[in-house]
Amino acid sequence: MSPHTTSSPCVRVLLVDDHAVVRQGLRLFLGLDPDIEVVGEAGNGEEALTEAGRLKPDVVVMDLMMPVMDGITATRALRRALPETEVIALTSTLEEHKVNGAIEAGAISYMLKDASSDTLADAIHAAARGEVRLHPEAARRLVRDFRGAEMRETLTPKETIVLQLIARGHSNRDIAADQGVSEATVKTHVSRLLSKLGLESRTQAALYALKHGIASLDGVEG
Repeated sequence: MSPHTTSSPCVRVLLVDDHAVVRQGLRLFLGLDPDIEVVGEAGNGEEALTEAGRLKPDVVVMDLMMPVMDGITATRALRRALPETEVIALTSTLEEHKVNGAIEAGAISYMLKDASSDTLADAIHAAARGEVRLHPEAARRLVRDFRGAEMRETLTPKETIVLQLIARGHSNRDIAADQGVSEATVKTHVSRLLSKLGLESRTQAALYALKHGIASLDGVEG
């Protein structure tokens, strides 16, 4: 059985950072959460792809600055190979090219290394549910710099509501409950609105909504 379909409540996490002491610290404080299981570690992007392919984690916590293969390149390759695995970009600074690069590569969240253990644990659980979490300052920069493609087709009223809820950090399950429809219906709405907007991920959809005033930063959970 795939780890993604197991009945275990634990979120299976792969830690990727070129500093062993950072990985050790992350492992220690994530170990305080009984619903998170650190299943492996990697010291660079290349190792991350190998370990992710072997372990099939739910979430990868990915450093961006690493030797051999950087985190942005690894995130892009990992999301292509394992679309069910979400990536949280974790770095020490809010350098704009890294923020933009990580999200464009497919990371669902962008967190700073000085985030509290509770904040990171919350982001991991959110990522496992398919919810967007962004550091507030990262969100502001991303919205400012976001350049989406031209809308290919007008969104329906229902798709617009779904887009607003994505921007507010809701998962497909939350949206289904809110709208009184099935998760499968929500997935169809999400797929269609991404196609119409020429976007590839929920995070990009959230940024589009913020950029175009469909949702506000006040509604994004950071």
